Amino acid sequence: MAKNKKIVINAKILFDGKNKYENRAIIIENDKIVEVRNKKKLKADYEGFVTPAFIDAHSHIGLYRDGEPDNEQEGNDITNQFLPFNDPLNSVYFDDKAFKDAVDFGVLYNCIVPGSGNLIAGKAMIIRNFVENRKNALIKDYGYKMALGFNPRSTLDWKGIRPDTRMGIYAMLEDKFDKVLQKQAKANLNKGKAVRLLNKKKNDKLTKAEYEIEMKEIEEEYKLTFTNEDNAILEILSGKKIAKIHVHKEDDVLYLIKLVKKYGINATAEHTGDVFHKSIFNELAKNNIPIVYGPLGGIGGKIELAHSSYKSTKLLMESNATYGLMTDHPVIWAPNLRDSLKYFLIHGMKEEEAISIITYKNAKLLGIDDILGTIEKDKLASLVVWNKNPLHLGAYPVMVMGEGKILRKNLN
Repeated sequence: MAKNKKIVINAKILFDGKNKYENRAIIIENDKIVEVRNKKKLKADYEGFVTPAFIDAHSHIGLYRDGEPDNEQEGNDITNQFLPFNDPLNSVYFDDKAFKDAVDFGVLYNCIVPGSGNLIAGKAMIIRNFVENRKNALIKDYGYKMALGFNPRSTLDWKGIRPDTRMGIYAMLEDKFDKVLQKQAKANLNKGKAVRLLNKKKNDKLTKAEYEIEMKEIEEEYKLTFTNEDNAILEILSGKKIAKIHVHKEDDVLYLIKLVKKYGINATAEHTGDVFHKSIFNELAKNNIPIVYGPLGGIGGKIELAHSSYKSTKLLMESNATYGLMTDHPVIWAPNLRDSLKYFLIHGMKEEEAISIITYKNAKLLGIDDILGTIEKDKLASLVVWNKNPLHLGAYPVMVMGEGKILRKNLN
């Protein structure tokens, strides 16, 4: 559809991603929100309860596809424990029906990741759910997917070296990190020596042009020292990219903290489903490690989740942790991201705080809160108009807008 030049939405109740307001007018021009103000005598194109578009912070949508047999799905690559250069967008099919279902209920963005059968499984990519194909899907190359705990030691029939204990898995991970760091240190030393010699030659007889040519050769030689795998791992170890680290049990969470401290990794703790002590959530907070919590409402399915319970949301809420929410689709159906908020509401969370988890807080965790996550001036016009309070069981979208385009009208 062509972009609308100007649209006015009257919000009976506006959940703007942070707060809750009554009687607000939202003015949209092209793909941006240009004004949010008290409702006056403006003719509205749409009216209802309004929220920002929802954001799923961890999903396998398009990789595990609705209606396909297991042997055609592409969530995990079984060839190696270390595959940081794998791009999940290369395995997504946008004709997966789950994309349409997600958009129907306002879930317009997600961070897609490979599965958790490998120590480093590939990249984490933030995409649009409402595009026809991959051409305009990508918003951000966000980071990397890693895994601790049972999953990477459970894949003994896959290819590559596969330790069957956590001590073996963790030793393998640290050995990989240490070798890459040693390689970097040696390369830096050699590069430093080469530059010093070049500078001495420059002082003696090199022209500026000759100096620049030799410096370029040194830089190229330095770059060629590292493989694609090395470069990806260095992005993790330098903290330039986020490591989304799959982890459930409390002792593995504490190992994650040790790993972050040892290597200076910039990480988020993904899942934490078996954490049942508030002190563990607080340890993550103390070490500035945000949590992407969930999935909420599914069956545990393994001993590693023996302590998982919706009641743990109360502990999370009472802790000092920073957190967002995931569906882990297909574990929880993508449109049910909103439904997972009920576990927070049960424990007394305010409505606007609940909506914030899957809008502003997820956007902030993913580093896209400059363009998405709230309804305010200059943000992308991605929002949902609901027929009633969106936290009501029977609420449905009257209109879904993605970056200024009307994607859905009158869902029912």
